[in-house]
Amino acid sequence: MTVVCMFPGQGSQRVGMGAGLFPRFPELVARADAILGYSLADLCLRDADGLLDRTDHTQPALFAVSALAWLARLEDGAAAPSMVMGHSLGEFTALFAAGVFDFETGLRLVRERGRLMNEAKGGTMLAVIGLTTDRIRAVLARHGLSGIDVANLNTAEQTVLAGLKGELDQAAAVFQDEGAIPIPVPVSAPFHSRHMIPTAEAFASFAEGFDFADPALPVISNVTARPYPLRGAAAVLRRQLVSQITGSVRWVESVQYALARGARTFEEVGPGDVLAKLVVKIQAAPLPEDAGSDPEPEAAPAAPPPPSGLDARKLGSAAFREAHGTRLAYAAGGMYKAIAGPRMVIALGRAGLLGFLGTGGVDPGQVRRDIEEIRAALGHGHPWGVNLLSRPDRPAAEMEMVDLLLEARVPTVEAAAFLQVTPPLVRLRYAGARRLPDGGVALATRVVAKVSRPEVAAQFMAPAPEEVIDQLVRREQLTEEEAWCARRAPIAHDICVEADSGGHTDQRSLVTALPAIMRLRDRVMAERAWAEPIRVGAAGGIGTPEAAAAAFMLGADFVVTGSVNQCTVEAATSGAVKDILVSLDIHDTAYAPAGDMFELGAKVQVAAKGLFFPARANKLFELYRRLDGLDDMDARTREQLESRFFGRGLDEVWRQTADHYARDEPDTLAEAERNPKLKMALVFKRYFLDTTRLALDGAMDQKVNFQIHTGPAMGAFNAWVKGTDLEDWRNRKVAEIGLRLMNGAASLITGRFTEWMG
Repeated sequence: MTVVCMFPGQGSQRVGMGAGLFPRFPELVARADAILGYSLADLCLRDADGLLDRTDHTQPALFAVSALAWLARLEDGAAAPSMVMGHSLGEFTALFAAGVFDFETGLRLVRERGRLMNEAKGGTMLAVIGLTTDRIRAVLARHGLSGIDVANLNTAEQTVLAGLKGELDQAAAVFQDEGAIPIPVPVSAPFHSRHMIPTAEAFASFAEGFDFADPALPVISNVTARPYPLRGAAAVLRRQLVSQITGSVRWVESVQYALARGARTFEEVGPGDVLAKLVVKIQAAPLPEDAGSDPEPEAAPAAPPPPSGLDARKLGSAAFREAHGTRLAYAAGGMYKAIAGPRMVIALGRAGLLGFLGTGGVDPGQVRRDIEEIRAALGHGHPWGVNLLSRPDRPAAEMEMVDLLLEARVPTVEAAAFLQVTPPLVRLRYAGARRLPDGGVALATRVVAKVSRPEVAAQFMAPAPEEVIDQLVRREQLTEEEAWCARRAPIAHDICVEADSGGHTDQRSLVTALPAIMRLRDRVMAERAWAEPIRVGAAGGIGTPEAAAAAFMLGADFVVTGSVNQCTVEAATSGAVKDILVSLDIHDTAYAPAGDMFELGAKVQVAAKGLFFPARANKLFELYRRLDGLDDMDARTREQLESRFFGRGLDEVWRQTADHYARDEPDTLAEAERNPKLKMALVFKRYFLDTTRLALDGAMDQKVNFQIHTGPAMGAFNAWVKGTDLEDWRNRKVAEIGLRLMNGAASLITGRFTEWMG
């Protein structure tokens, strides 16, 4: 093998290209004009409208000129190459040269590719000169720049990165400090990166309408750095041309393969000499031992190498770990009634893990004291956060809690049960925000949003609603600068997809909800180009290493556990509850009405083994739906409620309930006095308050009425640790559980990849 023909990609275009080619092939030029809808010669030779550098015009122009140059080379009798290759767009010209498709088909393909890529926005590219690609990856990981992808591997020390502009600007400064030369690439989108997924999906649909022939000579693929198969290539071609839009251009490896297979002359066919200069630099370096290895027979895209002893610290998003200052992409969610209390949050923080203080059903004064205890123990060097529950029934109480969190300078807040963005949540997010000199935004409070529906996730990925911002400014709860910031940063950079779980649940499946919301995130990032990437994590059912590994394999940036932490020595619930939890299997849970959203019929998942609470709670909701008030209840049912459910008369229950509402919500009490159905609902909701207190206190004489929020993850965890030191809950420590789950997940992934890869 002596000659390899190379075809240039975007960046090699120049006014005047094709000047000697258009007169030689007038028929093809006329066909190109008909397909493009404008004069190819005018664009390339004069570019009066300045469109030649616009992607949707650049790509078809470069393809056409390079294809004509190839045809001219054939007419001129030049030596036939033994192999062809192209850089990004140039690969289409290489495939044309190999007879995979004709001129018109190639032009239609690249016209659509250029159009779709021109529409992609929200990012750019950065060339880094002077560092190896491995060194570049290490620097990115060390600085938590996980939203940046390696786009082009051009030479051993020239790599092009792609990502969002804000993160690339940060990377440029970092690489300059490392002694490299960062050079911004003037493009409108982050080509060859994950941010182009929507573009790739659209191009895949378009490419389905074309037939591909087997190549007449070897064509090296950008995706694999190995030749396409010479037989039965159509499916592989279609797949890899789509993958090329999001994958790296492995130019160094491609040239090295050709060199190892005997290439001596590399001829650039088309405008410019960019590729020829890259080849000179690649030739100067020694060849890797496997440079000339042949592809697998089916020439499928190269699989990722199996991890060797995968470190749990590599699971998930480095940006998550950097943002929250954690060892692992792992968090423990807040649990109501401060079951996730200061002791738990402190233990997690000291281990370098993120834990959230539970505030649901807790007096604000106690929340304040709990935060003070956590801050005193952890200071500023450890991760921690506080849970915030949506209160659609009491927005004033929600705002009161937000004011407390802001006053206490809580660094991270877990926003749970929000179905829409509320004014208190917007105030929490943007209070203290400030404009940076470069036009960016610095935020004082991080938000981790727990969601189960894409439409809710979309609200958190967007900036605050304009009407809410205006309302808060009018009330002087946001300054003008904070309002400016609220229009330029999302409500949350961390979205936790909560699948079927203990406590409040929509009973979603993680394998359907997580990918859907991840795709939504990718679209949002492509459209809005947030400086900091939005991360999507997983919660619900994470109770074993297998579950955590599955979440990470689905693409989760982090995982959040819940139920398993309730059965630890640090959990602020009774030993009686922990004795029940430790006995559960995966089928020992049931769904019951949620006491705080009783009238709406919202559900919580609770322990059912040996407990009557689920059945009794559902009975109360059935009565609420059927009756208009307590007076409509028959005597037998009333006696049953008084003796078995409440342990006292309903009149006494109402007096206790009325006393509470008279102190805290007099308007609600007045409405209940007029509305028998509301009065009945308030009485029934007292049962949920009582059953929670009984469980927390460990009142064994009322054990059958314990309300214990938990999901099947608890049973799965019990099965996993059976026969180990963690079988007894008295040996279960919350930080140790997190570490074992993550290390176990890393080990499982290692084993699976080793098995799959043989």
